Amino acid sequence: MESLLVSTGVVALAEIGDKTQLLAFLLAARFKKPLPIIFGILFATLLNHGLAGALGAWITATLSAETLRWVLGLSFIGMAIWTLIPDAIEEEEAQAAKRFGVFGATLITFFLAEMGDKTQVATVALAAHYAAPVLVVIGTTLGMLLADVPAVFVGDRLAARIPMRLVHGIAAGVFAALGIATLFGVGASLGI
Repeated sequence: MESLLVSTGVVALAEIGDKTQLLAFLLAARFKKPLPIIFGILFATLLNHGLAGALGAWITATLSAETLRWVLGLSFIGMAIWTLIPDAIEEEEAQAAKRFGVFGATLITFFLAEMGDKTQVATVALAAHYAAPVLVVIGTTLGMLLADVPAVFVGDRLAARIPMRLVHGIAAGVFAALGIATLFGVGASLGI
């Protein structure tokens, strides 16, 4: 259960102000059709994070416990730093929306925007850390939806009121704490 809750919380925080959340704002403003956008986000995230969870499981099975501890610890600390760097949406991702309809555009652009994004990398690291890829993927998908669904409904009005630096600082703090705890082997005696 911890893997589900941590994955949900960390990704929800990390997603605030992320380029995929900006993409949700853009698509909502352009198309004004929330349900196809939400379903596009859901399916794109499940596919993308499912692949990331599978990679995390493979890493867990492949690396020794000591190597895995160092890779994960440093990855979480890297995620903490990356979370503090603001994202911007790229115009070519937004242009795909014009060709594939609302659902198709959301599915394609969200999947592509998530490739190599911090929430995808976090999914890999969390799946490897907890050795529970299914729960992590469910958690990271819920985290994406918690951050992006409100963006679809309230658009730019909400974005202007959220203290992005504070939210990113909290997410970075969580990633840093996970990294430090992993490097020092906290939880190893508990089987975490």
